[in-house]
Amino acid sequence: MYLLSSPLKARKLCRKRRTAMQNSNSAPNNSISQPEGFYIIGLSSMPYNNIYVMFLTVLYVITVICNVSLITIIFYDHRLHVPKFMAVGNLALVDLVLSTSLVPGMIKTYLVLDNFVPFKLCLVQLYFYFTFVSLESFSICILSYDRFVAICLPLRQESINTNTRMAYIVGALWFFSVVIIIYAIESFPNLSFCSSMINSYFCDYSPILLLACNDITYQWNIGTTLATLFIVVPLSFIFLTYMGILIAVFRMKNNQSRYKALATCTEHLTLVAIFYIPILIVFNFIFFEFNWNPNVGLVFLSLSSLIPPCVNPIIYSLKTKQIRDRIYSLLTHRLSVYPLKNAH
Repeated sequence: MYLLSSPLKARKLCRKRRTAMQNSNSAPNNSISQPEGFYIIGLSSMPYNNIYVMFLTVLYVITVICNVSLITIIFYDHRLHVPKFMAVGNLALVDLVLSTSLVPGMIKTYLVLDNFVPFKLCLVQLYFYFTFVSLESFSICILSYDRFVAICLPLRQESINTNTRMAYIVGALWFFSVVIIIYAIESFPNLSFCSSMINSYFCDYSPILLLACNDITYQWNIGTTLATLFIVVPLSFIFLTYMGILIAVFRMKNNQSRYKALATCTEHLTLVAIFYIPILIVFNFIFFEFNWNPNVGLVFLSLSSLIPPCVNPIIYSLKTKQIRDRIYSLLTHRLSVYPLKNAH
């Protein structure tokens, strides 16, 4: 999501490269100069960066345990095979892959001290990260649709929001994200690179583009357009659905019904805040070109990418009665099968 490290700087760089290519008197050369791979150098100057990555590793372990547990509970409990929990399970899967696209690479770079990433593997990481960060945004959007139907159209909920329709919506957004990110990075192998040092903690879009010797206007415009699309469109949809929800809630005559309806939205609104507020803060810093320590910026970006996948399943597990009941029944069943033996 964080495609632009400095829009003004990037535009100047694009114009400079375009002018240099147009004014070049040398014979045309269609050869492509690509490094065998890239070196990840972001956070390398930060003190105790290994301790920070160890913290992210612990966060990742919690993320894997919580999301796998949530997916397993939803998969095996047939009472949870409803549209809402299809959307929750989809979010858990997206969270799992999103965090996996980052943390193992950071462990290799900062703990194993091997910061070299082969060229093709770098493009694979770039693809997976941006595919699933876009799916994260869309998955939160799907949950707002589910809340809108449940609160604004309660009598028609079962006919409108069916399992089949939810599966179509999830599948369509997966297909869109998978295809559109391929389109965004398919031109990268055609670029020539003047350096192989990526100033980030992973194979990020804009740091790689800034290493290219070619005119990168095309790639930059695609990246900017998609970043805007993945933020503005879902946020606008979420805003409109909650406007409809608030209108429906204020039309309710019973205060208890109002409270109950709003209470069902708390976990989703928490997810929205955790995911989008850091992105909006970063975009404001970038747009107004505030000067900040590069290490602070990278730490902030890494946390905003890895905290939501860890927190999301915990929020839904604690705030959703059906999942709490299922966890409780599993624990009590386990204790009844394996009772504690009294020491004699």
